[in-house]
Amino acid sequence: MNKSTNLRSLSAQLIERVVDKGESLNTALPAAQKKLSDKDSALVQEICFGVLRTLPQLEALIGKLMERPLTGKQRVLHYLIMVGLYQLEYTRVPAHAALAETVAGAEVLKRTSLKGLLNGVLRQYQRQREELLASIQDGPQRYLHPGWLLKRLQHAWPEQWQQIVEANNLRPPMWLRVNRQHHDRDGWLAMLTESGKLAHPAADVPDALRLESPASVSQLPGFDQGWVTVQDLSAQRCALLLEPQNGEQILDLCAAPGGKTTHILEVAPEAQVLAVDVDAQRLKRVEENLQRLGMKAEVKQGDGRTPQQWCGDRQFDRILLDAPCSATGVIRRHPDIKWLRRDRDIAELAKLQREILDAVWPHLKPGGTLIYATCSILPEENQQQIEAFLQRQPDAEAKPLQNAPANGWQLFPEAEGGDGFFYAKLIKKADAN
Repeated sequence: MNKSTNLRSLSAQLIERVVDKGESLNTALPAAQKKLSDKDSALVQEICFGVLRTLPQLEALIGKLMERPLTGKQRVLHYLIMVGLYQLEYTRVPAHAALAETVAGAEVLKRTSLKGLLNGVLRQYQRQREELLASIQDGPQRYLHPGWLLKRLQHAWPEQWQQIVEANNLRPPMWLRVNRQHHDRDGWLAMLTESGKLAHPAADVPDALRLESPASVSQLPGFDQGWVTVQDLSAQRCALLLEPQNGEQILDLCAAPGGKTTHILEVAPEAQVLAVDVDAQRLKRVEENLQRLGMKAEVKQGDGRTPQQWCGDRQFDRILLDAPCSATGVIRRHPDIKWLRRDRDIAELAKLQREILDAVWPHLKPGGTLIYATCSILPEENQQQIEAFLQRQPDAEAKPLQNAPANGWQLFPEAEGGDGFFYAKLIKKADAN
């Protein structure tokens, strides 16, 4: 780390870019981490994720601690105060170090005149902590979600919305997928156990393991040789529900970063897979994942709404459409989603999903299977989307999955389980013209 780099001021700047400027943490954070040691990188990530996870609570505390909010050019100090509060409340960083480094951050940000204010606010919090926390525990901020999303969850899932919110506010588990082309799950698990790490197999997903505690991929046996991949439990179900077979023509649409592409090829290594995504940068990740696992697939940039531009009249035996969505089922992995999404986005995303579904359906062979998947928990993007599609497409038939209704299988995020996900299995009737 450069001596002039203050991790707290860096974190405050990153949080400001997300909350005030609408930048994704997925974009902002990796660029900043390139200049840091592994240890410093981990601390900045912990602070950024933590502040974005608990933002409404921190906002409420600042409202109690300060008469007027910091605005304009001083706004970054508002987020630096949050960084200090988060460390004091949620991390093991010693209080004296958290205070000293956070206050020093004001100097790095060229706000030396406000060091006294910063120090005073954080020390006041230390003195009045219990009273302050008690004063905000009953407000809407206790759910740590924006109001519009809470309303949608309460309306859609009146019985389950609280468990969804609680799961969203937890740190996510780390799930792995063992590459069956190299090892069976038990064989690889034995190697992991020998290395001193514990993991638990999933009951209903044959290649999935949950690590007892998250670890660097460098600590996973054979990661560089493609023996194992980091992939959430719910995401692993997509390729299994698709049931790919060797020799088939398979389209993985909206494929980046390639976890599902490689899973398809682990299940059916002789399938002919076309992986398509609209984002050229993210497609590089598909190529990297294929290379690490020693696999081959055709990779193309393309818009799902215009398939004729990237596949002409080609038809496929199976299509996996992991549709662009609100990502409301993966908030625990990406807490910035809560502050980047807007209520109006849901209708726009549903329209985009509808356009992609309608455009790609003619490219499915009669008798073929399309798996529609999202990492959303909102009915507009899921059950309602599939019901409307079935009304528009007389040659489409929905098949029930598990014990769920025919129009789709909705999973909620679970503390030690998978993310929130939705799946629907659509068959093109064999007698279709």
